[in-house]
Amino acid sequence: MKYMLLVCGDDSVHPSDVAPVEPWVEELGARRGVRLHGHRLRPAEDAVTVRVRGGEVLRTDGPFAETKEQVAGFDVLECDSMEEAVQAAAEHPMAAAGAMEVRAFWDEEDPLVNIQRLDEELTAALRERDIDRAVACYAPDAEVFHPMRGLEESGTGSLRKSMEWWLSTVSGPVSREVLQLRVRVDESVAFSHALVRTRAALTTGEPLDSTARVTTGYRAVGGRWLIDHQHTSVPFDAGINEEDHS
Repeated sequence: MKYMLLVCGDDSVHPSDVAPVEPWVEELGARRGVRLHGHRLRPAEDAVTVRVRGGEVLRTDGPFAETKEQVAGFDVLECDSMEEAVQAAAEHPMAAAGAMEVRAFWDEEDPLVNIQRLDEELTAALRERDIDRAVACYAPDAEVFHPMRGLEESGTGSLRKSMEWWLSTVSGPVSREVLQLRVRVDESVAFSHALVRTRAALTTGEPLDSTARVTTGYRAVGGRWLIDHQHTSVPFDAGINEEDHS
């Protein structure tokens, strides 16, 4: 589950009196994989508070609340429980000089489930040779590269032409089997690595059976996950086998 840490600094504490945060970021992020991302914020005096009353936008320079402790930054954590998130917050340097507010994200459907459904939708679309259905899995400005074309397709218009060309080289349904799928999800972006096996019958009568590594970037658009970037690579065979190296 995701948790937001609001890092509340004390105006009376000089920054030099607070331990550096870099070791905490390194430990929670790179080593333990708990910290997803975060950032420091500009000082509270640079804030702008916005209210709308009677249809009029009211702008006030300064923070929402006049207190000694103000939000100085934030961190997003992925933890198994509130207790784990609290322990991570207690390890933050600012916990000894200011305060850390820990709040769980509102429950929602697991983004990983939605991304897996998107992959299944793409598989079904190719099996049925439904180009409209396949293209709908991609963001309008998606960047896609496939070695068979040797070109990078920008936008769904170019992607559609590429799919039409590829499907013209095969007959019948297309079998797409995901052998491995590893997904890393953040708030509005995600990426995956997969081995994808594609099988079909070429129009020449020869069978097509290839396995490629597919790296995919996803973006949440209007509450829906779409493919934003996709790179497909196949093994390079220059006619050299292991005996040539002996």
